[in-house]
Amino acid sequence: MAESVVAGGPVDERGGRSAPADRRGRNAWVLVVFTTLTNLADGITKITLPMIATSLTRSPALVSGVLLTLSLPWLLIALPVGVLVDRADRRRLLWLADGLRTTAVLGLLALLATGRMALPMLYAGGAALGVAEVIALTSAAAIVPDAVAPAGRERVNTWMSAAETLCNEFAGPFLGGLLVVAGAAIALGATVGGYLLAMVVLVFLAGRFRVQRAVGEPAPSVREQAVEGVRFLWRQSLLRMLALTVAVLVSCWGAWFALMPLVATRMMGLNAGEYGALVAALGVGGLAGALAVGAANRLFGRRRVMFANVFLTCGMVAVPAVTANVWAVGFAAFLGGMGGGLWTVNSRIIGQTLVSPDMMGRYSAAARLFGWGAIPLGTALAGVLAQWFGPKVAFGVFAVSTAVIIVPFLRTFTPGALTDIEARLRRP
Repeated sequence: MAESVVAGGPVDERGGRSAPADRRGRNAWVLVVFTTLTNLADGITKITLPMIATSLTRSPALVSGVLLTLSLPWLLIALPVGVLVDRADRRRLLWLADGLRTTAVLGLLALLATGRMALPMLYAGGAALGVAEVIALTSAAAIVPDAVAPAGRERVNTWMSAAETLCNEFAGPFLGGLLVVAGAAIALGATVGGYLLAMVVLVFLAGRFRVQRAVGEPAPSVREQAVEGVRFLWRQSLLRMLALTVAVLVSCWGAWFALMPLVATRMMGLNAGEYGALVAALGVGGLAGALAVGAANRLFGRRRVMFANVFLTCGMVAVPAVTANVWAVGFAAFLGGMGGGLWTVNSRIIGQTLVSPDMMGRYSAAARLFGWGAIPLGTALAGVLAQWFGPKVAFGVFAVSTAVIIVPFLRTFTPGALTDIEARLRRP
């Protein structure tokens, strides 16, 4: 099969095309600002939708269903979206995603304003936002290698990860909690403004970001390309292990977010604003992890830094299994967020180093299918366990589950594998 390229700039060492060198600095800032705005809106939504659900039902399973609808699209459409990202203009897909987000939130806002909000409508809005997230995150992951030079990717990934954690898990939830106190409609209205501003920012992204086949090359089917992406991931032992590790860890995050709205409001006695502050502890930790990742890598090595996330995530779900003390739960959330920040920057760098541009969309989709696709599974299981045995038992089950990935991680991510990655990163 003929080699695919990305139109818009000089050929890079992996066979793709990137933005002109004099525009890569601007592209970095555009991506960081876009990430900031969309994740701030997402963070507000993350608080607002579950809190609306708690006003409609007291069932842990039904409340956790909100997060299920937000994350289920990763299981259902991740692979075809990955093919789409490798075929279409990635910047236009980001516009499409934010347009879909805006439409979904406006629909929920109209239901609230008319007093016709019900759980099925809330679930439908969550599903639409979930579909938009699949498109947005897969496109964003694929566009970075073409927009930013290899030497600057660690810095850009650090900034983007810091923006994600700061806005999605700290500023967004905190602001969302305050806005929900004023009114859920006000909170949803704020997210619309964030998504619209993000769409404007993308206008300043320089270059074209579309994979193009050689002239005369037949177009493979969507199924063939989707299967190709899964096979690529599965045949790369390190990438496969990282994806499966993420599957276990994000299921714990899914359980935490699914159960904590009711645990915080019913067992801890927190209001919406205080719950937003509790969720913000995750973001503070994630920001600290993202900002400290360079120093941590130099002191301890990328491998040890990523391995630490296993224990930090375990602690995040283990503490609420034994205590309802808000300070203990908040500190555990801070450490879990820190582990997530350290992991996210490093895993992105590894993927962007080992994967070619024409495979980035399908690789990202396949990796997130195994990883983020576990969120709805963890969410559903957490809701069922909490319904039958109580939230503490549910948290305990997920804390124990992290032990299963320790041995595979250490056996696959060897010092030799790390040496090869670092050598690739040092290339011009």
